[in-house]
Amino acid sequence: MGGVLTADKLQASYSRPTVLDEVMVSFSRINLGTRLGSSSTAAKAKAGSGRIPVHRVRRSELSKTRTSLAQTDLSLADSNQFAYLIQIDIGGQHFMVLLDTGSSDLWVVSSDCTTLDCSGVPKYEQTPSLSLTDVPFHLTYLMGNVTGLVGSDTVTVGEFQVSSQIFAMANATGGLGLSGAGNSGILGLAFPAEASIADTVGRTLLENLFSALNDTSKRFFAFKLGRDEDDSSFTVGELDSIYANSTDDLTHTPVYAPHGSLYDYWKLPLQSLTINGTSFELSKSRVKGAAAPIAVLDTGTTLALGPTQDVARFWESVGGARQTDRGWEVPCNRAVVVGLVLGQGSSQKEYVLDPADVSWKEGSVDGGWCLGGVQGNDGVFAADWLLGDTFLRNVYVTHHAAIDSKPPAIGLRGLTDPAAALAAFVNDRGADTSPPANVSSHAPQSNTLSGGDICGIATAGGFVAGVMLAVLFYTFLKLCRRRRRHY
Repeated sequence: MGGVLTADKLQASYSRPTVLDEVMVSFSRINLGTRLGSSSTAAKAKAGSGRIPVHRVRRSELSKTRTSLAQTDLSLADSNQFAYLIQIDIGGQHFMVLLDTGSSDLWVVSSDCTTLDCSGVPKYEQTPSLSLTDVPFHLTYLMGNVTGLVGSDTVTVGEFQVSSQIFAMANATGGLGLSGAGNSGILGLAFPAEASIADTVGRTLLENLFSALNDTSKRFFAFKLGRDEDDSSFTVGELDSIYANSTDDLTHTPVYAPHGSLYDYWKLPLQSLTINGTSFELSKSRVKGAAAPIAVLDTGTTLALGPTQDVARFWESVGGARQTDRGWEVPCNRAVVVGLVLGQGSSQKEYVLDPADVSWKEGSVDGGWCLGGVQGNDGVFAADWLLGDTFLRNVYVTHHAAIDSKPPAIGLRGLTDPAAALAAFVNDRGADTSPPANVSSHAPQSNTLSGGDICGIATAGGFVAGVMLAVLFYTFLKLCRRRRRHY
């Protein structure tokens, strides 16, 4: 997929230039007296267990999906070689699903799915406990799409069990590479406002999981994305002691949402980058009202994606990089330490990337060239950056629900030691003999106009034009009076 976060849903309150189809769920043909996923179907959990195994899986056949990726950045396709999966049960049937903080819906392929994309993966068979509706489901991701119908059944995740959990049964998928990774669907963990299945039909799985936790301070989930098959971590309501013993070990930032808007994705301010310790400014945010660029944490996106202008200047500053049809590539031995300064106020902190995530050898190699872990993409409008796996492998992250008067929050703890990571990189890739590049620290003044700029110019232009018309009209009247007096 090269990025599960939906381009259209991320642009929900803005224009949608990169979307092939609208996300739409029609409810005109169903009349539900109560929500299928109402509070009466809250999750039940066995005491003391919220750990769910995560598996990092290599996709076996990406090339088969290339025919459907003609309109997609090749950097997304080439990098989409790994997926982070967890096992869930629906109606007593086992499925591997993609762990995705960039979407909100749960869906799996049904026995009616016959497209090539979903061949060879376990499919959901209708059970006696299924409550089937005729509500259609359609969702277009940054790469790929899915269509089907909505229903509800018993869903088990780890030690949590939810009766009558709403989900979608996909009867067609395209461009998602399910058969390559072996996953039967996607588990979305973003906010309910971005669910394609509206809350009038049912609550998201995440809402129901949180409702099982009577101690509201435990209403969070946490993850660490690993570099090997089984060294990832995903927990609900508890921390993984390998990475943190207390939530105080993490730095917390309130989730960003424009004033008066609903929370949609797990967003926080991205103040700047650093390259080998030198500050690297970013362009002004395109998000209305944002004081700094806004980043979304998205486990379903492989790379870090940002504005093309900033990314081009970034690679020029790294030095030795080249731009090809696949995207930005960098010599596999290019040793650079990159940091991201995230948060705001007292929570502002730098989080360092392993050089192996900047010059990403696993992603794709062309001779001595590796795919860059940071790529340009201007198709995101409700945020400026998507921070995918090349960032998330370097941090431990907690996602907290809103509690009483406290807004939802993101907790981060950096796990990459820059000196140790750089030494390991050089030992693995060999010495980098290229001269250091000159970091272009300051962002150039943008030549593009924001929506507010355009509105301001239009208003000012309208005022000036009105004044000019008034003057001309007044002059015309004077001439007319003079002509009347003369004749």
